[in-house]
Amino acid sequence: MLERSSSRPDDGKTLSQTLARDVLAVTLQSQADARSELIGTAPTDDETNRKNMALLIQLRWTAVVGQIVTIGAVHFGLGIPLPLERMGAVIGALVLLNVSSLVWVRHRAAITNNELLVALMLDVAALTAQLYLSGGATNPFTSLFLLQVTLGAVLLDARSTWSLVALSCASFVWLTLAHRPLDLPPNPLSETYTLTVTGMLLGFVLNAVLLVVFVTRINRNLRERDAHLAALRQHAAEQDHIVRMGLLASGAAHELGTPLASLSVILSDWRRMPDLAADQELAEDLAEMETSLQRCKSIVTGILVSAGEARGEGSSPTTVTAFVTALVEEWRNARSARTLYFVNTFGEDVAIVSDVALKQVIFNVLDNAYEVSRDWVELVAEREGDNLVLSISDRGPGFAPEMLAQLGKPYHSSKGRAGGGLGLFLVVNVVRKLGGAVTAENHRKRGATVRLTLPLATLAIGGSFDA
Repeated sequence: MLERSSSRPDDGKTLSQTLARDVLAVTLQSQADARSELIGTAPTDDETNRKNMALLIQLRWTAVVGQIVTIGAVHFGLGIPLPLERMGAVIGALVLLNVSSLVWVRHRAAITNNELLVALMLDVAALTAQLYLSGGATNPFTSLFLLQVTLGAVLLDARSTWSLVALSCASFVWLTLAHRPLDLPPNPLSETYTLTVTGMLLGFVLNAVLLVVFVTRINRNLRERDAHLAALRQHAAEQDHIVRMGLLASGAAHELGTPLASLSVILSDWRRMPDLAADQELAEDLAEMETSLQRCKSIVTGILVSAGEARGEGSSPTTVTAFVTALVEEWRNARSARTLYFVNTFGEDVAIVSDVALKQVIFNVLDNAYEVSRDWVELVAEREGDNLVLSISDRGPGFAPEMLAQLGKPYHSSKGRAGGGLGLFLVVNVVRKLGGAVTAENHRKRGATVRLTLPLATLAIGGSFDA
């Protein structure tokens, strides 16, 4: 039995405590990020209501123009006398209401359901006044009440919609009892019937066109709102995955910290033993074992970094060229791979902070490329405006179409392994936390390229850089 040193530093306990503390910080930070982003983008319904109120204002302008044209055609074209002063007063009130609404909406932080209801009720009141002055229920344009009711059904909640229905029905009933009759010119019955049918046809066409135009635009606003809410839910789910992985890393720290520290001490003891040191081949094996052990420790640390800590410990001042060059050399040595080709076209160097998370992300992408393309992997560093762009290319089978469509989503992997797909998920999330973006594309013949676009401002020392 080989003797071991009696005194060993309690590296395992310290490592476990450090990892657990860091994971707790990562977990709380991830939850805070998700909460603040949801709060910051919460007024989705208010923004949609603002857009819908703007559509109602546009519809009211259309009503003003339509009423002016119709009143002019009936009064001067058909020779049917109308109370131009009173009907003009109603139009003037609509214009004043619209101008006031434009100013009011501009200074309102949010538009509520009740305010939309009031706007529609005012439109129903204006329509009722014009119909009262032009024949009441016998006016073929009474069908425009349905336009207001339909808009209410799309824009309002159920209770407000029924209130608008009740007002419209009451207005129609009132028009059958009290209205100013039209002084129609003496015409045969057939011509009067034709005039009524023509008015009904015009009312129907106008109703149909306005419904299609405005309801379509309102539905588009609602779809944009739903898409935005779906994106928020997806982001919250991704943050939940990050939190769970942080908790997993905490458990891994407790389980792996102590045995890794014990192995490190044992290997150190073995290397100091004369019998083992004299055997050159065995000494080389021990050195390789120590290298692998250090690699395991760095992997444990990398788990914490990938779990959501965007700029972790171990950061130090450097430059873009030095950072990427050292990263390439470290990756080659750790994987014993000489098929990684590095091309640097970045240009004038820029001072940045060496970021542990970013290095782990690039390692992840390089590992994925090397796994499917052992004979050739290329890393290109270039500058596009104020961004650092890192392109990792391979000659593998490329990404499946569904993989490209779900890029960065957890558990979407082309490797067919249970729980796969977390690598790119972590890459996308860490790069996004740095303010960047990740894209992927397949080559025409064979292989694929993953592009990491990173703002230099977030990598620069102090959060800024000199171009």
